[in-house]
Amino acid sequence: MLGRLNRLALSFSLRVHFIREGRVSVSLCERAQLGLSSRRSSALRAAASGAMESKEEPVSEVTAEPRGGGGGQENRTGKRKSEDTGDQYRAASGKKRKAGKQLRPGERYVPPPQKRNPGVSFSQEHFAETSYYFEGGLRKVYPYYFDFKTYCKGRWIGKTLLEVFSSEFRAEPLDYYAKAVKDGRIRLNEIPVDDLNITLKNNDFMRNTVHRHEPPVIGRSLEVLVDDGEVVVVDKPASLPVHPCGRYRHNTVIFILGKEKGLCGLHTVHRLDRLTSGVLLFARTLEVSKKLDQMVRDRQLEKEYVCRVEGEFPDGEVVCEEPILVVSFKVGLCRVDPKGKDCRTVFQKLSYNGRSSVVRCLPLTGRTHQIRVHLQFLGFPILNDPIYGSSAWGPNRGKGGLVGMNDEELLEALLEEHRSQESLHLLDIPDEVVSVKSGTKEGTSGDAPVNSKPPVMAKSVSAACEDGSCKLPVASLQAEDSGPETSANGMEGETNGAQMENSNSHSEESSRTANTNKFVRDHLCGECKIVRPDPTEKELVMYLHALRYKGPDFEYSTQLPDWAKEDWEQD
Repeated sequence: MLGRLNRLALSFSLRVHFIREGRVSVSLCERAQLGLSSRRSSALRAAASGAMESKEEPVSEVTAEPRGGGGGQENRTGKRKSEDTGDQYRAASGKKRKAGKQLRPGERYVPPPQKRNPGVSFSQEHFAETSYYFEGGLRKVYPYYFDFKTYCKGRWIGKTLLEVFSSEFRAEPLDYYAKAVKDGRIRLNEIPVDDLNITLKNNDFMRNTVHRHEPPVIGRSLEVLVDDGEVVVVDKPASLPVHPCGRYRHNTVIFILGKEKGLCGLHTVHRLDRLTSGVLLFARTLEVSKKLDQMVRDRQLEKEYVCRVEGEFPDGEVVCEEPILVVSFKVGLCRVDPKGKDCRTVFQKLSYNGRSSVVRCLPLTGRTHQIRVHLQFLGFPILNDPIYGSSAWGPNRGKGGLVGMNDEELLEALLEEHRSQESLHLLDIPDEVVSVKSGTKEGTSGDAPVNSKPPVMAKSVSAACEDGSCKLPVASLQAEDSGPETSANGMEGETNGAQMENSNSHSEESSRTANTNKFVRDHLCGECKIVRPDPTEKELVMYLHALRYKGPDFEYSTQLPDWAKEDWEQD
């Protein structure tokens, strides 16, 4: 008996070996002899087919035939062999494809979420959405239609669209969303919404089409200092964000480089605040980006800044090692706090003109607003810093870490000071934050967006539709979308204003190619109904400049800005 079992085992092993070699398949007789079930036999045939498909032979020449049976048919179905074999296996096993979940009467179908490609970068399709024009020393963007998209967040499940808009997207009044629904601008799973009281479900995909206006920036050209095939180094003007964020998209370094210089697919190595100017470094390839990132982690890169601070800065080297805590990620507000992250900045005075000092800054760590926060702590805030030079911090303006109020009170005091001075446009604050702090009532227009000075009602439509009736055709909503909005290093940020929230895991921004480059007025857009005074160049420049970026075998630098020169005098 034992010998018989050994022979059967040997025969089975040889058969499996030959199956893998693509020479034979299992016959019905052998199946019975080896005690194989019909399902196991089908699986073996599938394995044989798979093994043969992996060889570098034409698919039609590797079909396996049962021994003693008729000749096999060629694969003429147009399917890959593995798909054909899978169909045969499912038929042989007697299993039917599992039917989809049956919907109860009145239940709404939600399609499964689509996989996203995090490697998609900006392309000419994105750059063609609109164009620039220059006026009064400023770079401006023609308004354009834009889609904000997101999957339903977990906290939204079971809530209505009306509840979500009223609680999380307050930059626009509820009557705006009601009108947008009538125009077909709000879609759920690509179907126009006809009632804001629809209840959201998991995996619901929402799209909100808006008429987008961007704040102006300084009109100075974006100078490329180095482009050697590995890195791109630019001299960033103040007022210009590095990558799309908040209300800025085309008025960003990434988009200007793509639209005007043809430089796409860049990887961000480091960033500068919107109001900060100076050396900005991008990697051309992922390999170079990883190399530079490793240098950053190993502290092999040296960044040197210059700034102009209030008063006479002390002589000699001054080191500040106070930990920094982020008070609000949305607002970008930080302060010195024992619970914060370790920081170290080295300062040295370069000159003093009797009222203010030019200071050299070496940040040895890379915390948010590190130089600005440490200078505030030392009692020498940057001369025109709209946040850390503000009197909202109290009598000492944050010197020594003395604030005398909690974080919520500090944030409210900062907003109130700039609101009273009509300078909210200097702060990178989401519109909905301002609306919530101001107690905007439902059905009202709320505060003016924070990107500009207080508006006045438009008296002329010279730059708009003459009859004021321009509107987005519903048919245009059927157009194909462009790819997800992602920064050059693959990171995604939150969408601000009356748009869909942008999360790291389930949301994306996409855009619509503009049909015209002229200013088109939209009948639902509140920005189209007002005229805002342009900011002055002085308001768009903060006296902080990235002067030099140095590594083990490279060094990139710019010239000193005018305000950092010894003979500069404040107006």
